[in-house]
Amino acid sequence: MNIIIAIIIFSALVLFHELGHFLLAKKNHIHVYEFCLGLGPTLFGVTKGETKYSIKLFPFGGACVMGEDEEFDSDDPKAFNNKSVWARMAVVVAGPVFNFILAFILAVIVIAIAGYDDPYVVTVIDGSPAAEAGLMPGDRLIEMNGKRVHLSREVSLETNLHPEEELSLVYERTDEAGNVTVQECTVTPYLSNAYQVGVYLGETGAEITDFTENSPAEQAGAQVGDRIVSINGAAITQSGEVSREVQKSEGAEMEIRLQRGDEEVTIRVTPTASSGYYSGFEMDSNLRTRGNVLEVLEYSFYEVKYWVVTTFRTIGMLVTGQVSFNDLSGPVGIVDTIGTAYEQSKESGAKYVWLNMLNMSILLSANLGVMNLLPIPALDGGRLLFFIIEAVRGKRISEKKEAMVHLIGFALLMVLMVAVLFNDIRKIFF
Repeated sequence: MNIIIAIIIFSALVLFHELGHFLLAKKNHIHVYEFCLGLGPTLFGVTKGETKYSIKLFPFGGACVMGEDEEFDSDDPKAFNNKSVWARMAVVVAGPVFNFILAFILAVIVIAIAGYDDPYVVTVIDGSPAAEAGLMPGDRLIEMNGKRVHLSREVSLETNLHPEEELSLVYERTDEAGNVTVQECTVTPYLSNAYQVGVYLGETGAEITDFTENSPAEQAGAQVGDRIVSINGAAITQSGEVSREVQKSEGAEMEIRLQRGDEEVTIRVTPTASSGYYSGFEMDSNLRTRGNVLEVLEYSFYEVKYWVVTTFRTIGMLVTGQVSFNDLSGPVGIVDTIGTAYEQSKESGAKYVWLNMLNMSILLSANLGVMNLLPIPALDGGRLLFFIIEAVRGKRISEKKEAMVHLIGFALLMVLMVAVLFNDIRKIFF
């Protein structure tokens, strides 16, 4: 089932990407020789007009064949290379743009159903830098280090990427009478021990969805599907409260009550400590706010923007060595991730399965759009770079030179894909 879901998601993303190329090619009266889903031998095909529509044997990938690599001196007025550089640019960039459009459409569906993660502070640890700065649970962050904040994940991303940096925060606080005031504070993280029990929590309260490696909670007897009811007698109703109580323990053994089906289970867990910079406040992306139609559209844009920015930052971290090659995932790793998300959400009901699969599709579609715009030979971004150079120079680069660059780029991409494939297999099975 996991593989089938992954194939459906991949196929939809690729089909929409190639549809962008197809529609702009037709709009600019360019030959489209074949529009196919998948790679390899043709399983089924039908020709309408000049275009063959087909499904290939291997269900990953696809193509809109427009004759991009044909000779430049063709006399055919509908040949791709006989069109203006601006028309060719439009056709090439349409694929990635359609991926962003698809991500936006899917985000509208998700946010209309589940809402968006408004950047409310859910936990402030007593005695922490955040508490000393005056931050309180319920405060809504609107700006961080001079940047506008729209989603709680943006806050988490910034603090995780730069945990040692001083945070300049602007936030809204609503008093008991409903009056809203805008306030500012500066949170200065300090190096300290952070404690954890090694659990991942889902969207439904404090339900355990997975464990970290050598998880203290798992070793103490907790199971996936258990819901944390209380820690040391303090009631737990949402995931952010778990971290608060774990930090309060300061590494001492804790009593955790779990709801497991119809029975209640009590375990004793000793948190593990890791040294790091500590701010003392947390957001919870599982807490969602439902908006009106305009807010749904607005926050759908922020959702896509978040994943685009995250993708660019991940690429930057890979280049600078902050992310290693072992952290990369290819098709096998993505299938495994999709499968894990499916297994974790199916017990919560069909609604959560659909929402999680749609969220995965938003991430992958935005990621595919960004990766294809990178100036890498053989990808859309590589071709776009040649067109930009052509527009600036006023004449084309040598056909043989361009073809050689794309050929070398394609070969290097294949080597990278094989390396990533083996890395995925190693991480999953060994």
